[in-house]
Amino acid sequence: MKNKLLIFALLILMCSCVSTKSTLKNVDEHALIPKLNANNTFVITEFSKDPKYGYDKDYPINVFYKNAKDENINQQRYLNALAGPKGEKITYKKIETCCPFPTKNTEMGVGLLDVYEITWEGQREPVRLHLNYLEKSTLMVPVGLTLKK
Repeated sequence: MKNKLLIFALLILMCSCVSTKSTLKNVDEHALIPKLNANNTFVITEFSKDPKYGYDKDYPINVFYKNAKDENINQQRYLNALAGPKGEKITYKKIETCCPFPTKNTEMGVGLLDVYEITWEGQREPVRLHLNYLEKSTLMVPVGLTLKK
């Protein structure tokens, strides 16, 4: 009983800290879900010109997971399509979950972003990308990265 009350209190606190207006600037409900290639990664054809895309919490990479059994699968499908600035093989790891925002895609009406640290050989310092598995938009390559060959 104590655990249920604690969880309930945390949910109320979390929801009370979220505005009803989303701060996300790049959600597109009409965006097509990207195709998968033979390696089970997304086929991405566009490159972002916006330096905020993916790097800023208000401009996350919206990979939309509905119709997938695992909420992380589309994040992996997206990240596995990327390469470093000169085509280097990247590695990534989820380092935090942050940045609550309102959404219609959860029962509680609140979503969170996952922050991934991206590294490759010869890099000066890792980059961090904000990914959102609850909303969708056209997937693009962030400024400074390329596509895996």
